[in-house]
Amino acid sequence: MTAVDSNEVILRVHDVSKNYDGVQALSNVSLDVRRGEVHALVGENGAGKTTLMNILGGIVRKNSGQVEFKGQTVDFATPAESQAAGIAVIHQELAVMPALTVMENVFMGRMPARRGVVDWTELESRTRELLEQVGLDVAPRTRVKDLTVSQSQLVEIAKALSIKANLIIMDEPNSSLTERETDRLFEVIRNLKQRGVSIIFVSHRIEEVLRIADRITVLRDGNYVGTLGVREATVDRVISMMVGRELVRSSETGERAIGPALLEVRRLTRRGVVQDVSFSVRRGEIVGLAGLVGAGRSETARMIFGADPIDEGEILLEGRPVRFRSPKEALAHGLGMIPEDRKKLALFMAMPVRWNISMAQLPRISSNGLIRHRREAALAEEYVQRLRVRVPHIDTLERNLSGGNQQKTVLARWLATNPKLLIMDEPTHGVDVGAKAEIYEMMRGLAREGISIILISSELPEILSMSDRIVVMHAGRVTGILDRAEATEDKVMAYATGVAGNGATPN
Repeated sequence: MTAVDSNEVILRVHDVSKNYDGVQALSNVSLDVRRGEVHALVGENGAGKTTLMNILGGIVRKNSGQVEFKGQTVDFATPAESQAAGIAVIHQELAVMPALTVMENVFMGRMPARRGVVDWTELESRTRELLEQVGLDVAPRTRVKDLTVSQSQLVEIAKALSIKANLIIMDEPNSSLTERETDRLFEVIRNLKQRGVSIIFVSHRIEEVLRIADRITVLRDGNYVGTLGVREATVDRVISMMVGRELVRSSETGERAIGPALLEVRRLTRRGVVQDVSFSVRRGEIVGLAGLVGAGRSETARMIFGADPIDEGEILLEGRPVRFRSPKEALAHGLGMIPEDRKKLALFMAMPVRWNISMAQLPRISSNGLIRHRREAALAEEYVQRLRVRVPHIDTLERNLSGGNQQKTVLARWLATNPKLLIMDEPTHGVDVGAKAEIYEMMRGLAREGISIILISSELPEILSMSDRIVVMHAGRVTGILDRAEATEDKVMAYATGVAGNGATPN
């Protein structure tokens, strides 16, 4: 993408700082955004991207510094003030209301009315016009719960246009989208740019940032590092600025001591969800579960871990049949599971880091029914150091950590249980490149120690680089099992789409 012609600055951030309970999230950060520009904001988790976005969106107040928008000094106290000025924020976790229609979501709180009664005809007409602008071909009266993630994303963009936003801030807008859906989103962004709308594009995916951005600003540890024009930016240069060092890429070929089968899954079935799923996991082996959304990967993992019921089939652990009726039973047998949605299913955001790490080990750190806080603190400190969790103190509340450090907290919890098998569902989702590299090395280290891993990931390069074997699923069934040496993107996608494979025998 070529640089924009306009040099008119629509947003200017000057020496902005923000502190959360002793955590310095931003320190004297300055940048500017031009009219009709796609300006990418990148950095590791904890770099300050979300904090800056929340200041601009009126969600939090800065401690110091100055923000100018359209030539006026602003200090938004609420999201409504930010929106009224012409700024729209599209969060990674979409703020749509699934039970309401598209048009109700787009104009929530601003519906056209006559004499206090909603003008539904006018509402539908205006919504249809906005949907055409973002290229979304659905009826305005469609309920959002019936849309795909990418369609819901476009509804959020239509909502931004409905308030006549001059600046749209997009936080990881394509983190849950397929490649085709991402292409569609980028086309919408280009159309917005041509109309003079400015975009702040927050993302961890550097290759895609280089595709869509005009300029790229890098933050690190709450500090401004620099801004690059896209023509001078490369993946390695941006990553180096983000992490403050050259990112070491692992050269491991996957050859390590892999033992006999630890886990065997035979014809596992939950009617209407998965059917006849069979595969094995050996000691010290990383087995990837690949497939498209709805393939049944997470559901299979939850059945193994005792979180979902099993209708038919059997599970063997170390050669003995097991059927866990709850995750507690699975934990007692040496299994651990890191769920896909860490905030909803794994973390207690209002509790301190020490509690989130130690909660799976309460018997170990308790005596006579009372938690021994010295033991708890020692356990938490051990894993904070081991996993390099960036936190000022173990009593820091979990919600004040970045996404990557929250993910490390979940990892720490399960590693503290000394698991035989660790199920990792999208372990690097929403995690920056530096934290990804650390998690990958950690996974390889665990495998070298003899711990078995089931890796579920929607990122095909991640599956291909990390897995010793890949179990591919489509429509609730296993369609193929591939060794690392024979696995390619084309082969995996052929099985994942049902083009290849008609069931598979365990390997």
